[in-house]
Amino acid sequence: MAIKGEQTRTRLINAARTLVEERGYFGAGLNEVTEAGKAPRGSLYHHFPHGKDQLIAEALTVSGQEIAELIRTLSETAPNTGALVEAVLDALADRMEQAGYAKGCPIATVALEVAATNDALQRICADAYGDWQRALADRLVADGHAPDRAEGLAWSLLALVEGALVLARAQRSRIPIDRVRESARALLKV
Repeated sequence: MAIKGEQTRTRLINAARTLVEERGYFGAGLNEVTEAGKAPRGSLYHHFPHGKDQLIAEALTVSGQEIAELIRTLSETAPNTGALVEAVLDALADRMEQAGYAKGCPIATVALEVAATNDALQRICADAYGDWQRALADRLVADGHAPDRAEGLAWSLLALVEGALVLARAQRSRIPIDRVRESARALLKV
């Protein structure tokens, strides 16, 4: 693919990422995506011949990988899992505040909207959450937790983070994130 074509494709994916996180699957119309991506409608079908689901799938995949990379990168400098969870919470809360609470988790809205009706997008959401959970579990194992204990504990920590993001976005406040920070410490006995 030519450089200009790849740039257009990337703009469309990034526009879809933003719109789907802010408005959800059903609120991110193709007209809005092409407008936000500064691309003609024909290029949408050229780059995503299977339509909206293909575009959203690729947007979710990129968003999921970005958060997984964030967790892994923060893990490299965090002294322990508790500090990692706090750093993740801070990074996501800062991101949410900078967006005026229009953003939270880049996967959650779509997962809630279509998990029961769209197997392909449900699988992408599940894979993203699985990657994040594995990154947390890897860190827990590195901190000395048994692998089976780390597995469940990582899911619990991820559920705390996800719940905090939903509540913080709904309340337009960091308070739920601060409360989850305390709960994560208690769960990890830090």
